[in-house]
Amino acid sequence: MNSSFRGQLVVDTLPKLLNRNASQFSNSPAYRVKEFGIWRSWSWSQARDEINAFSLGLLDCGVDQGDHVAIIGSNRPELYWSMVAAQSIGAIPVPVYQDAVPEEMIYILEHCNVRFIVAEDQEQVDKVIELSTRLKRLEQTIFLDPRGMRKYEKSKLTSFADVQSAGRKNEKKLSILYKKRFQNHSSVDTCVMLYTSGTTGKPKGVVLSHKNILAASKASSEFDNLRHDDSVLAYLPMAWVGDFIFSIGQAYWTGFCVACPESAETMQTDLREIGPSYFFAPPRYFEGLLTSVMIRMEDASSIKRKVFNHMMEFAKKVGPKILDNKPISFYERGKYIFANFILYSPLKDTLGLRNVRVGYTAGEAIGPEIFDFYRSLGINLKQLYGQTEAAVFITQQPDGEVRSDTVGVATPGVELKIDESGEVFYRSDSSFVEYYKNPKSTKSTKNKEGWVATGDAGFIDTSSNHLRIIDRVKDVGKMSDGSFFAPKYVENKLKFYPTILEAVVLGDKRDICTAFINIDLTAVGNWAERNNIAYSSYQELAAHDQVYDMIARYIKEVNLSISKDKMLSSCQIRRFLVLHKELDADDGEITRTRKVRRGFIEEKYADLVKALYNGASQIETKTEVTYEDGRKGHISATLEIRDAEVFNPELEVA
Repeated sequence: MNSSFRGQLVVDTLPKLLNRNASQFSNSPAYRVKEFGIWRSWSWSQARDEINAFSLGLLDCGVDQGDHVAIIGSNRPELYWSMVAAQSIGAIPVPVYQDAVPEEMIYILEHCNVRFIVAEDQEQVDKVIELSTRLKRLEQTIFLDPRGMRKYEKSKLTSFADVQSAGRKNEKKLSILYKKRFQNHSSVDTCVMLYTSGTTGKPKGVVLSHKNILAASKASSEFDNLRHDDSVLAYLPMAWVGDFIFSIGQAYWTGFCVACPESAETMQTDLREIGPSYFFAPPRYFEGLLTSVMIRMEDASSIKRKVFNHMMEFAKKVGPKILDNKPISFYERGKYIFANFILYSPLKDTLGLRNVRVGYTAGEAIGPEIFDFYRSLGINLKQLYGQTEAAVFITQQPDGEVRSDTVGVATPGVELKIDESGEVFYRSDSSFVEYYKNPKSTKSTKNKEGWVATGDAGFIDTSSNHLRIIDRVKDVGKMSDGSFFAPKYVENKLKFYPTILEAVVLGDKRDICTAFINIDLTAVGNWAERNNIAYSSYQELAAHDQVYDMIARYIKEVNLSISKDKMLSSCQIRRFLVLHKELDADDGEITRTRKVRRGFIEEKYADLVKALYNGASQIETKTEVTYEDGRKGHISATLEIRDAEVFNPELEVA
């Protein structure tokens, strides 16, 4: 990136950054998308032309300054353009999760008084039509893909192409209004409104200004030396703050290219083809990739397995040292180069990570073994800590200081402090403006001095200034005997095992800790196949004795680990059951970002909780589920409840 753009904000809004990039990086790729197996590209100057045409088209539709424009769909250049186009004329983009059911969407669309919606395809348009009688202010829905909608009533439906065409046709008439809106927009104006996942209640609309987004984008880009010749694969939900920062904020600040996969199903293949240099994924993604590698190795010959295991053991010793620029012997360097040619490089290519220069994971703790596996291959995988209210970045791990047990140091421009209760607070230019229509929550989260309460408990390691997160403050509690209870800490340890998809640990104000376990169908299904275990459904596999035996072994290992921590030894799991269904966002059990809604689960499965604590060895239960088409139904099951092996902390410490 041109050095003149570093060190100061030469522009104060994202649309102005677009103009800068169209001038400075005119012919460099800005967007790519795979359609029908072929990659299409747009340069920065072409992207500006497309966005300007849509901006004018929105003016022609009657979009006013301050209007909320909802964006619903998967990652597509046109939907990203829609957001910047709305900003260009003073409107506010509000991305919505594309897999949300209509009842989830209605709250957000009503809450922000949406007048215009940009929807990707027939699926999303159908949801809007279903809700249209309740959306009193909705005037127009603009759709991107017309397939399946030839016979739809078009009075309130317009195609993306037609809006652009109208914008180009009426450019002379609209240009004066466009320039006025564009030039009057400044850093203090709202850039985007992103809704929280609603873990504990209704989602909150987080208002982020251009100043917030640009401050976060500038600081984080310079922290990792991101450049205009970098690239990123945009595959995460557009409604998530991380995608907005990576695919718009940082992309516009640095001028790098954003590539969109053909579909969720082809994402891994598309990742391999595009080979991004900058990549983010949640821990579960990296766990799944590693699981697929290990499954393939299980099917390999004994000689290949021995070579693989030997080379990976060597990589774990040498790979991280090379990444951190630490000294190694000439022999070790030569052996690593040879192993890289034989194994590491082909493996990275298969995973689609061959070109990754900077990789991040966040959202949950990642297992040290999994973290070390990727770094041993030479992939610069790091951890960050952030939230929507911070425009993502609160802490990042500097190169040379990457550890699996911390989330890094404060991102430049961010101040950190820990209050007397152990809650983490931060203050920065990227801190959100307010919660939309919610002054009470705004006041309770952000004080007059600008300090924002994260809701997470943690501490700063004085020897390294790295932040360590323990748990959510609201989830940290006490057992009935007064001992410490931190469920997320235990749940993350359980989820380090690839066969465990989710875990919900109970124990606050109770005598013992218990757990619900969700198995990972793919991982356990492969394990069952290798062990000649027949099953016909998720429910049958989850109830299998050998699956219970496997989960019991994992819980035993976790209990042993916890027993060695004097503060947390009381959190050992005494009893558990394997749930007969996956926790599902459609059923309200987890959020769209896969955060467990603990209170809802305890209420919904009250009969199972009662059985865990009354000594029962099994329980019959009936559970309401939501099918893909939105219909409700019920499934019945008889669940086994087992005791887990626990350890005496005093003996283990001794």
